[in-house]
Amino acid sequence: MPGELGGALVAVLGGSGFVGSAVSARLAARGARVRVVARAPGVPPFPAEVVAADLTEPGAVAAAVAGADVVLPLVLFTGGGTWRVAAGGAADAARVNVGIVAEAVGAARGTVVFAGSTSQVGPGAPERIDGTETDHPESEYDRQKCAAERLVLDAGGCSLRLPTVFGPSPGSPDRGVVTAMARRALAGEPLTVWGAGDVRRDLVFVEDVAEAFAAAVAHADRLAGRAWLVGSGTGVPVRALFELVAATVAEHTGRPAVPVLSVPPPPYATASDFHSLVADPAGLTLATGWRARVPLADAVSRTVAHLIQSSVDGLRPDTPNRG
Repeated sequence: MPGELGGALVAVLGGSGFVGSAVSARLAARGARVRVVARAPGVPPFPAEVVAADLTEPGAVAAAVAGADVVLPLVLFTGGGTWRVAAGGAADAARVNVGIVAEAVGAARGTVVFAGSTSQVGPGAPERIDGTETDHPESEYDRQKCAAERLVLDAGGCSLRLPTVFGPSPGSPDRGVVTAMARRALAGEPLTVWGAGDVRRDLVFVEDVAEAFAAAVAHADRLAGRAWLVGSGTGVPVRALFELVAATVAEHTGRPAVPVLSVPPPPYATASDFHSLVADPAGLTLATGWRARVPLADAVSRTVAHLIQSSVDGLRPDTPNRG
């Protein structure tokens, strides 16, 4: 509801990114004063204070969070186009993924709400997790998430551990697997799964994730000191997901659905890639009332429609150059 956040000043570090821009837009709609902080933030399509800053520069984080009631460090650096930290890039990634969070925690006068990942539990966890599991992170990405999260929780903040997030966002494009497969299907290319494609994943639409962060800001005192799971509570096999993407593209374009083919896993695949993981968000729902509300089929349809519309807009001669 508009005005619900009472004009609280929320500094969103990485506020022009995929998740960050969606969160910033939702916070503004809920009545918060939003400070979007990014290296090149542009002009957001919602009311916001905009701060252009290189957060790796000395003093930049402290200046960015000054006076904020809540700080959301939604920065992420991997050195590549995916969530995997690039080989040999651990130190560079840690300077952003852990270092900026550490500075934010030290400088913030208010609560820090962190964006963690359900994958932090590691591949030895049960398929369905409820947040009581002990973390055994396998990847550098998850180790850095755990380190940054611990700093936030020790300081009395909270963390929302996110599953696979997808969908259109006001800021940077979604580079995740759902959008990647939708782009391939729109191009008429077959979709490929590793092996049988029976690994189950929990997916949440980006608008629902943005609402989860708004709920966390509204209930920060209630969530303090803990990590909370964000999820749909339902897993979908990767092959079934890709078949849904193919069918949805066919429905929107009137063309036959592209095939979904099995291929051998690549050499860089890890144990986590073959471990099913579904997040039970009951704890967060009980504490804040949040739940994922956009059904998977609707979310995929909206994602495909957005990609098609973006392609059409990009072909119009009067479309501004956003590069």
